[in-house]
Amino acid sequence: MTRKVTIALDAMGGDRGPDTVVPAALSVLGKDESVTLVLVGLPDVLERARREGGERFGDRIRYQVATEVVAMDEPPADALRKKKNSSMRVALELVKAGEADACVSAGNTGALMATARYVLKTLPGIDRPAIISALPALTGPTYMLDLGANVGCTPEHLLQFALMGSVIASDMLDVERPRVGLLNIGQEDIKGNEVVREAGELLAQSGLNYIGFVEGDGIFHADVDVVVTDGFVGNVALKTMEGVARLIAAFMRQEFRRSTTRVLQGIVAKSALDAIAERVDPRRYNGASLVGLNGIVLKSHGGADEVAFENAVRTAIVEARKGVPVQIGNIIKDQPAECIRA
Repeated sequence: MTRKVTIALDAMGGDRGPDTVVPAALSVLGKDESVTLVLVGLPDVLERARREGGERFGDRIRYQVATEVVAMDEPPADALRKKKNSSMRVALELVKAGEADACVSAGNTGALMATARYVLKTLPGIDRPAIISALPALTGPTYMLDLGANVGCTPEHLLQFALMGSVIASDMLDVERPRVGLLNIGQEDIKGNEVVREAGELLAQSGLNYIGFVEGDGIFHADVDVVVTDGFVGNVALKTMEGVARLIAAFMRQEFRRSTTRVLQGIVAKSALDAIAERVDPRRYNGASLVGLNGIVLKSHGGADEVAFENAVRTAIVEARKGVPVQIGNIIKDQPAECIRA
């Protein structure tokens, strides 16, 4: 029997706010009868959502009033100190209180991480939460972390990331022992800085299915399920991938518009081009998990549309049903204290 779960949604977060969150929420409810959603937002937004939802979903949709909104450009410290009744904070408090199994927000990333860490705290044995997300690859998604939460990391931090990433990949890919690689400038043992080399030694002793160092192209081509790095390198890599994807798309549009012949060629190739676009569509991979917290928190892209936000909610549903924080706590307990202590 499918486990029933409750997900709190920050209805005010993101560039489009309730215009994205509300229709995505109604779509989720229409497809999965085991899910209850709590919309958190300003009173007028919730009233509009009530009208749009009607009586179709009964008590599977609830409404929680918040009186403040965290702006996308608001400093995280200000959001934490001054916005104690923001939609983001209220949604996280529902998770802390056990009234929701997970929280999803498209709001300010820094504010979400700071507030989530303050409200939910980190799991025992975890020094720093990390951001993990799926990326398109040849043989299926590759999960990569950290994608920007932690700029400077110790070898022990990278081991913690690897352990957490292994749990996420196992649950999302339904693989018992995901293959874990450490991002480096080469695959040889002598390559990389001291932190990466020491982290490689820790991972080799961890009991994980550690395959060694992975170079940048290996994120897409190597036989790996989880790629581990610090937040500085991870975020630069992620933004580079997004930029290259946009560049290629722009080049293709330019070339297929260059002449009448090219336009006709584009029409002939349309089905293949559409299939490629679908495989690399960033909306499919929307929803980055803030792992290492004593609760489940998903960060949707700020510019996400309805389809993308719905995918973030679906990721939260899977993590809630799998009990990700409990799994991470268990795998951390199995590690010698001297290996994970930063």
